[in-house]
Order: sequence, then C-alpha cells, then structure tokens
Amino acid sequence: MVRNRSEELYVTVPSLFRCPISMDVMKSPVSLCTGVTYDRSSIQTWLSQGHNTCPATMQILPSTDFTPNLTLRRLISVWLQHQPASSPGATTPSSSAVTKSEVLEIVKNLNGGNQLSSLLKVVEFVKCSGENRRFFVNSSDAIANVVEVLVNCDVVEVCESVVAVLDLVVSENGVKEQLNKEILRSDRKFLSKFLLILRKGKLSSRIQTARVLEFIALDADSQQKIVEEQGLLNELHVFTSTETNRFAIEAGLSILIAVSTTRPARKELVRFGIVQTIGKILGGSDTARAVVEKSLKLLETVATCTEGRAAIGKGEECLSAVVSKLMKSSRAATEHGVTVLWSVCCLARDTAAREVVGKVNGLTKVLLVMQSDCSAGVRQMCGELVKALRVVNSNKNYSKSCLASYDTKTTHIMPY
Repeated sequence: MVRNRSEELYVTVPSLFRCPISMDVMKSPVSLCTGVTYDRSSIQTWLSQGHNTCPATMQILPSTDFTPNLTLRRLISVWLQHQPASSPGATTPSSSAVTKSEVLEIVKNLNGGNQLSSLLKVVEFVKCSGENRRFFVNSSDAIANVVEVLVNCDVVEVCESVVAVLDLVVSENGVKEQLNKEILRSDRKFLSKFLLILRKGKLSSRIQTARVLEFIALDADSQQKIVEEQGLLNELHVFTSTETNRFAIEAGLSILIAVSTTRPARKELVRFGIVQTIGKILGGSDTARAVVEKSLKLLETVATCTEGRAAIGKGEECLSAVVSKLMKSSRAATEHGVTVLWSVCCLARDTAAREVVGKVNGLTKVLLVMQSDCSAGVRQMCGELVKALRVVNSNKNYSKSCLASYDTKTTHIMPY
C-alpha cells in the first residue's frame, strides 16, 4: 500500500523527548530530584509561580535544584537532525521565537518605545537556552542597558521584567560582578527599584528579586549598601515573615543570611523580630529541609551578637522549635541548632533559656547529637550543654531518668 506524502512526512515525537508540562520537544532538558525531566523554561515558570511539587508526580520537592540532562539533550539533538525540515518539532534545542538579531536591536533601543514589550521578548529569548543567555550577556552593553531601564523607570511591571532577565542571567560569567559595581555607585537608584518590587510586585518577581540580591551581595561593601538602603532590610524581613510559599521563605532567608554579616545588620534584624519569625517558620509541621537549614543558619548568625542571644533566650517558641528540629533534618541544620542552644545556654548563661530547653527534652536530644556523626566542635558544645542542662533537669525534676548523672564520654545512647 502506498502512503500519501503527508503521511510520509508525519513524525511521531518520542514521549521521552516531550516536556511533561508544555508537551513540546524539550530544548534544554533538566531533571528534578524526583528524577523527572522537564524543559528548563517550563519548570522555571512552574517553580516561580510558587509551586513546591513535581508537576508529574505531585511529590513535595525537598530541593528545587535541577540538573541539566545532557544525555537526553544529545539524543534529542541527534533525533532532530534526522527529521525532515517541515516535520513537527524540527527545531534546534536553542531556537527561540525571538532571533539573535532581534535581541541585538532590542538591546540598542531599550530606552525608547515599548519597554515592557521589548523586555518580555528578551525574557523569552534568555529563557530558551544557556546558549541564548551567554549570547545576551556577551552582547555589547546588554546588561548595562537593562540596568539603565531599571534605574530610570518607576513602572512596577517594567522593573519586574528587568529583574526576570537578571534572575535568568545572573549566574553567567561576569554578570553578578557587573551588578555588584552598580550597587556601589552612589549616584544610582539601583536598590530602590528592588524595594519597589518587594512592596508592589507579584510573588514570582519578589522571589526573583531576593535571589538576584543574594547573588550580588558579593562583599562587605555591597552587603552594607543593601543593609543601608532605607527600608530594604525591613522589607526583606517582612517578605520572609509574611509569605507562606516555601520558595519565597527560602529566598528571603538566603538573602538575609547573605547580608547579616555585620553586628548592625544583625541588631536590626533582631529589632524587626527575626527571632519570632524563625520560631514561627521552624514550628511548622511540614517545613521543608532546606528552609529548616537556612532558618537555623540565620538564627546561628543572629546569636553571635548580645541582642540576638537575649532575644532567643526570651523566645520560648523559638527555643522549643530549635530543639524539635535537632536530628530531624540535615546534619548542617542540627549543627546550626546546637550552636544556637550553646550560644544562649552556655555562652550567655541564660537560666530561663536552659529551663525552656530542659522542659522540651533538650538534654536527650543533645545526647543523641553527641552520638551522631557531628564535628568535633559541635560535640564539644554538646558536652558543655549537657553539663548546663543536667543541673536544670536535676533541680526542676524534668527528667527522672539517669540522664542527670550522664557521663559525656559514654557511647551507649541510641537514637530513637
């Protein structure tokens, strides 16, 4: 039987090559921790909208990191090369509705015409592939022109589009250093536009803003500029404390960790109520591991100043939450938590804090940490905590077990 020409040209795309979200042939396949592969632009859009699940399996994602699936990309590339030019999906993995020449023209004329429409085309282009992102970054004055739009425009939607572009390209070679220089130029209103987005932008844009700020807080000078920008540090705290979206909280915690490198910054965070915020975050029953780890890391940083230790000592909810997360998350999270407890109970010698920790079975948790694969420094802090908490347990009769006379060198305690 002779098939007609249209049937001969019809190509069935292997299901493995289709993105589960867009159902198109993947241009830049990346795999989530669940093992499912998506096209990069599709999964980035999904995650930026605030989802915390794998779209195909609906599993909660312990991590939003994804890995380029280079083997699948090569297979798709080989398959495309052997398809008729007119067949469905016969485009290169790095193709885009916006051409490179169009992008060059847009970059030259960003300060005139419809900026929002032009920037959305740039977003579409750089989303498409790593090749496109590198082409854009290496184009003459591309980053400088985009930043110029951000500095001179007060329209929220336009500023959001600029940040969307920056979020996509900031990890490319040299971009964060270039943006870092823009922060340090005192004559620019660069950071004020990030503040504008945090106050008035949509959720995905606020998440992108926090991520870009974290990338460009490279050194003490840029970190100080971010802290000194009036209202910005407080708005980042508000963003972290009021959002329920896991990715928003994680992005907010990350930038606060990045900029809380000086005592004044830590004091300000304490004044804003960061200890109460972290207590609330850690108190959640389904808090993601990455959020727990970042929360405890920030709390450890805050505990390095007197004001921070005092606030933690007064925060019964926070202390209880810290104890509850020991041995329940990652090793790093546990070690951050132990350092927080040691800072308050041993370094600050806060009796009230010791009592709170004792009430919530903190001594047993610390003993378990000692038996785990923790660092030598953390094991030493645990030993000092045991001595401090043993007295509280004995005096307050919180525990009737033999823990009150526990020998810190024993190895017989088993995790429950």
